[in-house]
Amino acid sequence: MDPFLIAIALIIVGAVFLIIEAFSPGAFMVIPGTVLVILGVIGVFMPDIVLTLWSPVIALVVAVPVTILTIKAYQRLGEPVPPSTTVTESLVGKTGTVTTATEVGSMRGKVRIGSDTWSATSDEPIEAGAEVVVLSSEGVHVHVRRL
Repeated sequence: MDPFLIAIALIIVGAVFLIIEAFSPGAFMVIPGTVLVILGVIGVFMPDIVLTLWSPVIALVVAVPVTILTIKAYQRLGEPVPPSTTVTESLVGKTGTVTTATEVGSMRGKVRIGSDTWSATSDEPIEAGAEVVVLSSEGVHVHVRRL
């Protein structure tokens, strides 16, 4: 087979790997994709090198730094973020909207406060859609009254 065609095939396969990585980050296809593209480009300009012992040597010399850089880049991109927590005491005084009607003495009611939904009770029945204020909280439950 013609070494020039092999070099072109390496570039195409490497480009496919890079496209896969672009659509599925973290698949680590960037490493073989980069190695194949570089080998292909070298093979286009020096076709005789493609079918020699130099190809695996070049691949290894390219793969090691690309692997290290890829790992470092993904570590930087995927730094862990501590989960956000809400201390129930910080809910007192906040306003929200009833999403499921509240009943006296029952925690079946639901109230959306910010982006979170909390189980709720009240001293009087409050229909869904009503605006409420938090009077107290305990665990994942809030006690509310109509605004």
